[in-house]
Formats: sequence, C-alpha cells, structure tokens
Amino acid sequence: MAKAKLPDGSILEVADGATVADLAAQIGPGLARVALAAKLNDKLVDLSTSLNGEVDVVIITSKDDMGLEITRHSCAHIMAEAICSIWPQTQLVYGPTVEGGFYYDIDLDTPIRPEDFEKIEQKMKEIVKADTPFERIQMSRGDARSKMAGDKYKLDNIDNAAGDVLSFYKHGTDGFEDLCRGPHIPRTGSIDAKSFKIMSVAGAYWHGDATQKMLQRVYGTCWRNKKELADYLFRLEEAKKRDHRLIGKQMDLFSFHEEGPGFAFLHPKGMRIWNGIIDFWRDVHQRYEYEEIKTPIMLNESLWHKSGHWDNYKENMYFTTVDDITYAVKPMNCPGGLLVYNSNKHSYRELPMRTAELGLVHRYEASGQMHGLVRVRQFTQDDAHIFCIPEQIESEIVGVIDLVQEMYAAFGFEDYHVELSTQPEKHIGSDEIWETATHALKGALEHKQMDYQINEGDGAFYGPKIDFHISDCLNRSWQLGTIQLDFSMPERFGLAYTAADNTEKTPVMIHRAILGSLERFMGILIEHYAGNFPIWLAPEQLRVLPISEKTNDYAAAVLSQLKEVGLIATLDTSDDKVGAKIARAHADKVPYMLVVGPKESEEGVVNVRMRQSKETKTIALSDLISIIQQKIADKSLDLMI
Repeated sequence: MAKAKLPDGSILEVADGATVADLAAQIGPGLARVALAAKLNDKLVDLSTSLNGEVDVVIITSKDDMGLEITRHSCAHIMAEAICSIWPQTQLVYGPTVEGGFYYDIDLDTPIRPEDFEKIEQKMKEIVKADTPFERIQMSRGDARSKMAGDKYKLDNIDNAAGDVLSFYKHGTDGFEDLCRGPHIPRTGSIDAKSFKIMSVAGAYWHGDATQKMLQRVYGTCWRNKKELADYLFRLEEAKKRDHRLIGKQMDLFSFHEEGPGFAFLHPKGMRIWNGIIDFWRDVHQRYEYEEIKTPIMLNESLWHKSGHWDNYKENMYFTTVDDITYAVKPMNCPGGLLVYNSNKHSYRELPMRTAELGLVHRYEASGQMHGLVRVRQFTQDDAHIFCIPEQIESEIVGVIDLVQEMYAAFGFEDYHVELSTQPEKHIGSDEIWETATHALKGALEHKQMDYQINEGDGAFYGPKIDFHISDCLNRSWQLGTIQLDFSMPERFGLAYTAADNTEKTPVMIHRAILGSLERFMGILIEHYAGNFPIWLAPEQLRVLPISEKTNDYAAAVLSQLKEVGLIATLDTSDDKVGAKIARAHADKVPYMLVVGPKESEEGVVNVRMRQSKETKTIALSDLISIIQQKIADKSLDLMI
C-alpha cells in the first residue's frame, strides 16, 4: 500500500499504483471534481501520476494560484491546436505562461490578424467542449529526437531540455501533440469555455536573435471563469486610461526626448509632485533619526572592483575616462556611503548610525525595455545605509519596517505582501555569513508577525533581502521597498568601530530603500490616482473661478490670500462662461474650484466645488484655508469639506 501524507498531517493509504486522481476521489467527490494537478514531494505532477511508497501530497485546484497557472498552460496548448487546425502549415516553437495569461511562438508565413482572433477562439471552444483528456507520453531523449526529426524548433527544445526522459502531451479528437514538461489539467473540458480570450499578436525572433526568421507571438489570457475574465479586461481598459505617460502629457508633468533616451525631464507641475514626495520623505526620516548625506555621481573604477559591482554588475553600468583614469557613473549609492562612514573613527556608542541619501544613479536598460517613468536609465533612489552592531540588527530592521508602513499608508497603500529573497548563485561572502544574515531577517519579520514568502536565490549579490510589493487600485503588484543585510561589503572596505572591550570590530550594514526609484514611484502614483492627486501632493491645489469680469478683483484677492499661506493656487480670468471654467478645472484634475460671484464678493466667502463631485459648499475663505492646511498636515486622501 502507498501512504499519502496530506497537508493537514493526516495519512491515507491507497493501493500501490493508484493515481493522484484516485486519491482525490477517496478524499471526497467534491475534491475529485475540482482537482487539476498535484505536488508530490514538492514536484508538480498530473492527476494521472501513480502513487508508490510514502509521499507528501498536495492536491491543486483552480482556487490555487498554481492551479490557474497550469490551466493557462493547458489553454496555450488548446490555442496551439486551434491555430494548427486553421493553418495546418503552422510550426510550433514554444508556449509558456506569462503574468495574466500565455503566448505561443509560431512559424507561419500567413500573418495572423486581429480579425482572426474570433475564429481561433471559436475553434478553442470546440476543443474545450469535446472534453478530451491530456495524455502524457514519456520517451528517451534519443527517441524524442527521432520523433521530431526535421523540426528544427522542437529539436532545439529537446537539446535544451533537462533530464534524460522527456515528455509530450497529447489531447484533442485529432490527436494534437507537443513537446512539454507539464503538468496539465486532466481534460480540455476542465477549462471554462467563456474564460479565455486571444489578446494580441506580435513579432518575435527565435531566441531573440535578429538574424533569425521573425516568428509570430500570439498572446492569450485565461481565467477561472467568465467573471474573472471580464474583471481582467476591465482592469486592462482602466489601465489604458490611467497610463502615466498619457496623463503625464495631459497634465504637463514630464517629457522624454531623443536627446536623452531613458532620462526623464520633469516640468514645473511634475516638480511640485516630486518635491511633495521628497518633503514628506525628509520629514519622516528626521523623525526616525536619519542623517542625510550626498555622495558623488561618478567614482573611480577601483572602488567598484572593491565593492564587487565590477564582477557582479558591470554590464549594467556606464563608464567614462578623465585624465586617463576610468570612472564609473554610480549604479548604486552604497559604496559612497561606505566612504562616508570610513572618513571618521567610530565607537560602539555612536551605533546605530543611520545615513540616508536621495542618490542619483544610472543603470543601463535596453531601449526596448524602457517604459515612461517606471523603467528609465537615470533615477533617484531613496537609499539609506544603517551601520550597527550584530545585537542591533533585529531592532533596526523592525524600525525600517515601521517606517515602511507609515510611508505607504500616507499614499494609500495598505495592501502589500512581503518576500524574503535568499542567496543567489552569483554572490560574495561565505555561506555561513549568508545563513546568519538570512536568519536575522526572518527574526525581524516574525517579531513583527508579518506574513512573508521565501523567494529562493533572488537576494542581492552581497546579502539576503526583504522586498515589499504594494498593490495599486487595479490590484497590480509593484515592488517598492527593500531591506538588505550585508556582512561582506563592510569587511571589503575595512569598516570598523571600537567595541566596549576596546577592540576593533566590523559593523553590520543594512541597505534599504522605501519608495525605490522616485521616478518609478511617481509613475505608479499617477496611475494609482489616475492623476487625481490628494491635496498634499496635487501640482495645483485650488483654482479660483470668477463668474464674470465684475468679480475679477475679488477673485484676485482670494488668490493672494491662498498664496500667502503657501497653497498652490491659480486664477482663471478667461472670458469663458463659468460652466466651461469648471469643466476645464475638472479636466485638469484640480482638487478644489472656488467659484466667486457678486454674492460671494459681498459676503466675503467662496463657493467650493470639489474634484469629481457636483456638490458645492459656501464657506468663509479663512475656514477653508484652515481645513485644507489640516488635510495637508494629516496627509489626507479625502477632499470632502
């Protein structure tokens, strides 16, 4: 008898050779109906896999993220069958899943156009309705090569596949088959026929090599049901409306130019948002007892050899020569921070030492990868480096987590998840140091009782890290904050402090950023708010709208009082009717419109209209100023008066 250990610790016995599907049925008919695949001793397998001996088993359903991933992979095969059925001359290359869906690269001389998408979807629905099983066929590498003789794409995939035994998957009434590692859902009918859609088609070179033939890359999306698909399509349309590049142009916030590809030009209104972010950042950091520093943008090549960047990050760096000496334009701020620490001697009594820097860095990005503000070649990193003794590590990391939570809350980001990334293959420092550092990060997260997931092998080359991923209003995930623990670089730079026993010891270095790239963060905010910034960040906070020329003088006096107290306000004295002025202010996303006419002038009040609202309120200007100043001080996200 085989013994299956379930996630709750219980053990079920099944006959040797019984499948995972048999086990699911033994657990209960409800689970059998929704089971898609399984993990056997952490290895993903099909439901048709046999059970032998003692094994840990996790049944995967569509409710699991991995279940959705497997469903999308299977849907990619169904799309490939549909395309091959419509265009029999199609050669398949490969079809992986991607975030939100999947794609298949195909070699087909006939171009697939958007008007063909419905035809492909209809054929896919027929395949789903036929409800045929996915069948795994295993064979040796040699047999697989013989089977695919003459197909250069599949032979290449076989040569690059791991292991001596390869697998093909077969399904469909016509016996569609493709090389695939799997696993797959049990049957084509396990997919909801109303849950998928062909999204786009684009060109793609084989292996990204421009000397090869251009392939067609057909993208699709697949979800658990019709509602999830509709929600996804809605989010896509909403994301188009919120595109920070479009809103940035509409609001005149920033621009990009051929003379500096990947380098953002911030306009006056964009600078107001930028300065609002930085002013808040400085206020918080002062309260958390950080000292701000500034280090040079360009430093000698030898420094980057010492730091390890030369061996681990050189391909992402820019270089120049001055007086026959090679310099690097800094991609990171940490080596400069180390030099600042080393400029003086330190005692344990001075630690922890917290130094923060809004450092301008440059990193190479391929031209095809750049995307508005969120993917640039030059950006400002809100860095900080904490130098401490080992006993202070946990409390310092807890303090950084507190700072992260405070800052994110001010921008309205309450929903985020945490990842702990461990030792990568390319790294500096001993395994013992990495184990100590990773244990310290885990301890801080557990002290804060924070849920987190392990991201194996994705740490920085000098140490493990904690990453914070926020979710915006469209539930898109963005990685922002990071906390990185580093025992290696202080040793490389000879950092020291005098301990209580009067001996010289090496401090521990904590690298951390909260917002990450400020340019990228600004792009995220533009999309999250759709340009409707809270009052404390708005590039134009109020606009005074006189009803007619007769009240222009009163409107100007109102504007003057607003500016005197430091509010960002403008005056619209155009000849347009007040309705047109209001519409223009709404389009410009101004938080408050102050309409003034003869009555307001006579009574010394303003009629306030709030952005995205038809409600109005008449109020004394002094009272309005007090309310707005309080909202700014509180970092309020609410405009209601």
